[in-house]
Amino acid sequence: MATILDSLLPPSRPTLPTRLSTPFPSSSSCISTRKTQKTKAFALPRRNAMALILSSCIFSEVGLHDFAFAQPSVGLREYIDTFDGYSFKYPQNWIQVRGAGADIFFRDPYVLDENLSVEMSSPSSSRYKTVEDLGPPQEAGKKVLKQYLTEFMSTRLGVRRESNILSTSSRVADDGKLYYQVEVNIKSYANTNELAVMPQDRVPRLEWNRRYLSVLGVENNRLYELRLQTPENVFVEEENDLRQVMDSFRVNKVTS
Repeated sequence: MATILDSLLPPSRPTLPTRLSTPFPSSSSCISTRKTQKTKAFALPRRNAMALILSSCIFSEVGLHDFAFAQPSVGLREYIDTFDGYSFKYPQNWIQVRGAGADIFFRDPYVLDENLSVEMSSPSSSRYKTVEDLGPPQEAGKKVLKQYLTEFMSTRLGVRRESNILSTSSRVADDGKLYYQVEVNIKSYANTNELAVMPQDRVPRLEWNRRYLSVLGVENNRLYELRLQTPENVFVEEENDLRQVMDSFRVNKVTS
């Protein structure tokens, strides 16, 4: 049984549709305003730019889907799964996606590459007693990175992945349990023309550059992993919120 609770943080702002089916009527003054504010929007930080877009005439001309801007901080909501035994907080403007393959999956409605999921080991095939069964945090970090690279393995020609473990650490939370935290960066490159005969025609380009944040905990003889994925440029602006999500992850005893 899962429960979602609002935290004592500011309530969410009303969300807007990603595209307006019928543009607002425009005038010469509004067009002039659009041009001026459109230029300014890209000169402002991501969060300020979103606020400007939503409050100006530019929104009537350019659909929100054309922008990869992160939403301003809108507070956190708590998700509690009493059946499987874990809980965490997540940005309350994120939406739940069903059928994503994880036990639970939330994502940002605007930045689709930014999401959160929880994975668990099978209760019938694992007998974890503590997260230290994975070894020290550094060894756990290698296992986490290996798992990510396995999942992102591609059969396309000319695809290359660069990966790096940014940090590994351990902490004892307020529930008295030990948790590991792992941060990795993965970049994906692909050739512009993978079928070209001449090497100079196969120019690699950056497809994506993402930060992956994992929190590992053990309870009920199972290994739990909270996973956060976000583009690196978004992580720079949302680091405080994402770290609050990481710190909120708890694994709980399930009573039968």
